[in-house]
Amino acid sequence: MGKNIETVQEIYACFGRGDIPAILAKLREDIEWEHDTHDHGIPWIVPRKGRSEVVKFFETLSQLDFRRFEPLSILEGGNQVAAFIALEVVVKATGRAIHDLEAHLWTFDERGQVARFKHLVDTHGHLLAFRGE
Repeated sequence: MGKNIETVQEIYACFGRGDIPAILAKLREDIEWEHDTHDHGIPWIVPRKGRSEVVKFFETLSQLDFRRFEPLSILEGGNQVAAFIALEVVVKATGRAIHDLEAHLWTFDERGQVARFKHLVDTHGHLLAFRGE
């Protein structure tokens, strides 16, 4: 198993414990979060730049009630790691559930820090749940 996979596994373990500072420590100061993504009006899927902006991502997650967040498989190639996640959350404001199989794409720099991150999700489903439709 590669070091980058271990880092991603550690990030998910930290997420499960709610240890956001430990996650942030694994990110470059100038991380590109949700790179190559457009803002579609979903608060938790917004392009961000820098650790201080990533903190805002984690703050938006308070809008969700997590029922399942289960990494199913984690694959590595070159400086990237792809993780496939079974996700079930409820948007608290609308009561709408999101059931998704999403992918996370982690890109690492030469020092082993996360330089870029992107959720690959059913954005339409997330938007409908957020809007209560």
